[in-house]
Amino acid sequence: MSSTDYRQRLAARLAALRLQHNQSLDELSSASGISRASLSRIERGEVSPTAEVLNQLCSVYGMTMSRLLNEVEQVAENLFRADQQTLWLDDEKGFERRLLIPPSNQYKCEMIDGKLRPGAFIEYQKPPVQGLEHYLWLYDGELTITQNAEAWSLKKGDSLRFHLSGSSSFRAHDSLGAHYLLVVCKS
Repeated sequence: MSSTDYRQRLAARLAALRLQHNQSLDELSSASGISRASLSRIERGEVSPTAEVLNQLCSVYGMTMSRLLNEVEQVAENLFRADQQTLWLDDEKGFERRLLIPPSNQYKCEMIDGKLRPGAFIEYQKPPVQGLEHYLWLYDGELTITQNAEAWSLKKGDSLRFHLSGSSSFRAHDSLGAHYLLVVCKS
């Protein structure tokens, strides 16, 4: 699937979610903190949302970003070949996210391969779902993860686990970037 096709399918899914929740663009704007104009452009497929924007929308809808992206892909398999894995790019933030194992109603966990270019910074105001378990292993580079007031600095080979609550951020090393494996589980 081309990136344009994927963007259009994501736009259609986001518009459908808003309608399923009986929200106007103004109501969604108020609930998410995203401008009405930006929401409209996203739903028309004119622009691709950033990771932060997707997280804000997922928070309103009570779902993880992986679940949303999986719904766009509509994958219902147990084996996920490399060419079937969804790759999502946030060029603005320097974030590449490959969904290795998508969420499913039959399983509690999903697996993500994340890459942040050197100096990349992604900040989430609140989690899409409170209390999600996160297990992260850093393949390469250096990464600082902050949750609320607590920060962890990871180097190649380090791992971290935490329950997601409140604000969080990911900051890649200025010259090394960061490449990590992330497993997210429903509590």
